[in-house]
Amino acid sequence: MTASHTQPMHTAKHAWATGLSAFAAVMLLITGVLDICRGIMAVAQDSVFVTTRNYVFQFDLTGWGWVHIALGIAAVIISLGLFQTATWARVAGVAVAGLVIIANFLSLPYYPVWSVVMIAISGFVIWALCVVERGSLFGPSGESPPSGP
Repeated sequence: MTASHTQPMHTAKHAWATGLSAFAAVMLLITGVLDICRGIMAVAQDSVFVTTRNYVFQFDLTGWGWVHIALGIAAVIISLGLFQTATWARVAGVAVAGLVIIANFLSLPYYPVWSVVMIAISGFVIWALCVVERGSLFGPSGESPPSGP
């Protein structure tokens, strides 16, 4: 007995979902790499960052650099999962992008323009991961592709 497997038709909705997933994966990868670079700058040379007086949140820049490095590494790993369209990566991507937004908000006085750029990129990542319905990644019927031989 043979089983016939049909390929799902490529529709505009499928292309849109694939495009948004790829967009989120690439942007999260870029965010992660940039966050790693920013963390390395903070750990290596504290004089790179400008500090303001009387800011509510006072942090040691070396410790803050390690936070950015950890978030960046997590973002890079999750973006690799997003390229595989893994559900865990979508959930973790939203969570890490939210943490990146919080971290960059708290570091506004140290690097204001860069923080705003990272907040905007992370906001787009959250939007792209939340807009696509789970079933639309696989095809118009919402079924996952067949697995196995």
